[in-house]
Amino acid sequence: MNVKKTAFGMNGFGEPVDCFTLTNATGLRVRIMNHGGVILSIEMPDRQGKLADIVLGHDTAEEYTADTPYFGCIAGRVANRINKGHFTLDGTDYQLAVNNGSNHLHGGERGFDKRVWTATVLDAQNGVRLELLSPDGEENYPGNLSVSVTYTLTEKNELKIRYEAETDRPTLVNLTNHSYFNLAGHDTGDCGEHELTLYADTFVPTHANSIPTGEIRPVSNTPFDFRSATLIGERIDADDEQLNFARGYDHTYCLGTTGELTLAARVVDPHSGRVLEAFTTEPGVQFYSGNFLEGNMRGKGGFIYPFRGGFCLETQHWPDSPNQPTFPNTILRPGETFTSETVYRFSAE
Repeated sequence: MNVKKTAFGMNGFGEPVDCFTLTNATGLRVRIMNHGGVILSIEMPDRQGKLADIVLGHDTAEEYTADTPYFGCIAGRVANRINKGHFTLDGTDYQLAVNNGSNHLHGGERGFDKRVWTATVLDAQNGVRLELLSPDGEENYPGNLSVSVTYTLTEKNELKIRYEAETDRPTLVNLTNHSYFNLAGHDTGDCGEHELTLYADTFVPTHANSIPTGEIRPVSNTPFDFRSATLIGERIDADDEQLNFARGYDHTYCLGTTGELTLAARVVDPHSGRVLEAFTTEPGVQFYSGNFLEGNMRGKGGFIYPFRGGFCLETQHWPDSPNQPTFPNTILRPGETFTSETVYRFSAE
């Protein structure tokens, strides 16, 4: 099927934005806008064939420009947190914006989530390629960084996301998609009764400011053990220091560093039968349980998203990697190409 392009109004910076709709033969429909590379909606059937939009978001491009929870966006140049916004690269110190308490988060004040990307429709692949040039010094990152993110929807009900980046100076790169999912439908409730499986033996504990301690901790005998299917809400309020720090789950699970496409997580909504599987070539997945949705954010259709009304599976490198020498490397150098792939597979049972 052909990709459908439509105007999507103006963002908060007065820039025109377009929406691209991908549909496959089974009826799965994904809408993406070139502001922030945002996944606006994913409509998928339940076990009875009833469609529901399973990602949280807004109705207008302008709302995505404000200080939002990064609904559906591409986060970068460096996703997740950098301690005090500071890193040293090849002997040079860099100070980034501090926009999350004492931390730098998701690329800074105007990261990739608030940029309009150049879009190319890929009809033959049922996809859209988004491209962006992040100039040297933007958000105080070094190097002109050329980035492309390609979304394709397959007949196997897979949404594939491929990231590529090149630079003319040594720099940092860590890209992810920040969609919030609720398999019951974005306008239902919290996700406590979703069953989650995370295929990881270890996770990255943090200090109270969400910066890693440097330890890699086994999930065994902790509330972080999702190696077998467990309700998200079953242990989320346990008296555990890590859960208390984050008001729930907001932690990176360690997947290894092979670079091969690997099954990272599986989520089932028992009531609708909808299933989401996340595959990635990245060494980690940040499981976030929507703990900072405060129950006062107006979403699509005027629905007020409740506390923990959506969950994220952010496939990425580990947080604060530039300051953690034992963590997987996020440095990109001239002549190298950063590549990463994530696949979200949808089904019902």
